[in-house]
Amino acid sequence: MLRIATWNINSVRLRECLVARFLSEARPAILCLQEIKCKEDLFPREAFRELGYSHAAISGQAGYHGVATVSKLPLTPLPRESFCGTAEARHLGCAVNLPAGVTLAIHNIYVPAGGDIPDPSINPKFKQKLAYLESLAGWRGIPQSGHAVLLGDVNVAPLETDVWSHKQLLRVVSHTPAEVEALTKVQNSGGWADLVRRFIPPERKLYTWWSYRARDWAASDRGRRLDHIWGSGSLAGRARGAAVLKEARGWEAPSDHVPVIVDLDL
Repeated sequence: MLRIATWNINSVRLRECLVARFLSEARPAILCLQEIKCKEDLFPREAFRELGYSHAAISGQAGYHGVATVSKLPLTPLPRESFCGTAEARHLGCAVNLPAGVTLAIHNIYVPAGGDIPDPSINPKFKQKLAYLESLAGWRGIPQSGHAVLLGDVNVAPLETDVWSHKQLLRVVSHTPAEVEALTKVQNSGGWADLVRRFIPPERKLYTWWSYRARDWAASDRGRRLDHIWGSGSLAGRARGAAVLKEARGWEAPSDHVPVIVDLDL
């Protein structure tokens, strides 16, 4: 059984202790982080090694963005992509060789947030977000055969049950029809299966992010499901469980996102 997790950590150096707690308790074989907010040479590799994660792939950036994948298993680098024509560190591909000759490609992504105004004609950040998703939908970098996972903070909550109020968030960036349509194209073009929703039914409310602006995030529970784990068609029947670690939002000095976990029978 292979456990994979994703987490927008919102500064890995600031929340190193929280990551250590999560790894000790959940024990994933592979953890994909987004928004690490540091250059590659400042990533705390030694701390992960001490926890048993001796393999790391990092695409860093000073103070912004950045993605990293840490693993108990060896990682083979795959080509990195921009998707939106910038040098921002938002994609990291790795391959993991498993027993019996099985290879798993893991693509760790961090889609642009998109700013506050859902109009690409006046908001360049929203324009960038839509361009990223459009490019991702047309990407052919993942082989049509073999196992692959696409996961991370996609900054889109596609289902009505992925937000606290579908009606009130229809004009709020992350749940607008334009973003949902763009993300749906990404999913359909790659034949991706939403592995988390295979175990947590679409009829059930599910969030992975709660704003820092809320006085009491738990009481208001105004969340959104922005973090996803998708699997290629060959993995759809191999998923054995999924979880969202909501309690991590209540840890001391938390990220505004929480970890998402999937177990695969490989």
